[in-house]
Amino acid sequence: MSVSGKLIVFTAPSGSGKTTIVKHILATFPQTSFSVSATTRPQRPHEVHGQDYYFLSVDIFQRWIGYGAFAEWEEVYPGQFYGTLKSEIKRLHQKDKHVIFDVDVKGALSIKEKYPLECLTVFVKVPSMEELERRLRHRGTDSEESLKKRLSKAEFELTFESRFDQVLINDDLQGTLKKAEEIVRNFLF
Repeated sequence: MSVSGKLIVFTAPSGSGKTTIVKHILATFPQTSFSVSATTRPQRPHEVHGQDYYFLSVDIFQRWIGYGAFAEWEEVYPGQFYGTLKSEIKRLHQKDKHVIFDVDVKGALSIKEKYPLECLTVFVKVPSMEELERRLRHRGTDSEESLKKRLSKAEFELTFESRFDQVLINDDLQGTLKKAEEIVRNFLF
């Protein structure tokens, strides 16, 4: 029997398939729910406040940092913040849900540091940098400059791999999804 209140944090370099894995876990385990992040970036027309993100002004975000409202946060670009509100974790726990996160490497390590006993961190990666570059190019969403930045950031993020509870190599999607299910099942039950 599972106990409510666990945290499962997925992180990965961009293009590793983390979002696909997180969506699969959410669909497979009804006792889990996704943690909605807060951001200061502009809301896009199709996005819903409180469902896609909590859209905050820079002033409010910075004030809330000072109040200790975030489990983790980062200024990704100058004036553009992302973070996980402690109140979001509490809201989901009050619904008797285990919380699933899709955050960057630094955010994942911050959550693990604040909630060490109830947290599982999973680092998702592809078999090689060449494969990661191939996947990012196949997406066709990045300029050459943006692609180089993503690859450089990925190399940096890979240096943190050993600090995570589990490493999941996404080389075959169906096999990776089964392995992710097994990791989550073993943690929850």
